Amino acid sequence: MSDCIIETKGLTKRYGEQVSVSSLHLHVQKGRIYGLLGRNGAGKTTTMRMLLGLTAPTSGTVCLFGRPLKGNEKRLLPRIGSLIESPGFYPNLTGTENLRIFARLRGLRNPGCIKGALELVNLPYRDKKLYSQYSLGMKQRLAIALAVMHDPELLILDEPINGLDPIGIAEMRDFIRALCEERGKTILISSHILSEIALLAHDIGIIDHGVLLEEESLKELEQKNGRYLRFSVSDAQTAARLLRQEMGIQAAAENGRELTVRDLRLDTGAAVRRFVEAGLTVFDAHLYEDTLEDYFKRITGGEGIA
Repeated sequence: MSDCIIETKGLTKRYGEQVSVSSLHLHVQKGRIYGLLGRNGAGKTTTMRMLLGLTAPTSGTVCLFGRPLKGNEKRLLPRIGSLIESPGFYPNLTGTENLRIFARLRGLRNPGCIKGALELVNLPYRDKKLYSQYSLGMKQRLAIALAVMHDPELLILDEPINGLDPIGIAEMRDFIRALCEERGKTILISSHILSEIALLAHDIGIIDHGVLLEEESLKELEQKNGRYLRFSVSDAQTAARLLRQEMGIQAAAENGRELTVRDLRLDTGAAVRRFVEAGLTVFDAHLYEDTLEDYFKRITGGEGIA
């Protein structure tokens, strides 16, 4: 894949016998938002820590901006802003005072960088409110202000909307989208909230038990999801056999009564009549459309996530 800001090859992390991330081949393209989806414990945070040089991989490589991370940390990492864990802000200082300390530690000499970062996340520059008095949403916004204060090209954000209320989530979504579309930032964001990533990301990676199961654009995923028929009948196994043997239609029987048909050539009325003739009771027949949640369940072979 061309024009990659992040590219990993065979990235693996083991802790003793436990494999946290297994042979990961990740591709994040310039100027796009990449959503890394997975349940809690799937390997998202470990992956991000390896991308930032915070955790050494057991094997495999990380390339950032077309260069290997190993040996080039001092050149590459200053071009990145990140939110992996909550920064150690001082509770007895204001947001502005906290950022001034971090700016001094980083050697940032532009006096406008703090005010600009706060304005970007809609936090006041001259506010006297202490960090200890901040709401969770304000704390998250201050953390992102810290991440963007040095105007990085790449942002790596681990669960930035976790714990926010619906208004806070909507504000964070708009802010992240604006960073990409208006300021040209490349953004890698991890989340277990599929519905939010579906509204935000251009590209999707689905990770489960440390394995990247899928990586493609959101448009490609939407084309795969498609529509399907769902029947509720008294005996789904018998109904599936009738469709297969008499109508040449493959169907999946689930939970005894649920029958799913993805071949929309099926004449629904004819199928219902045949089921009734065979002595089956038809409780419902409905046309549905897959969501990202449905797709996640299907490829992981398990339950969905939030």
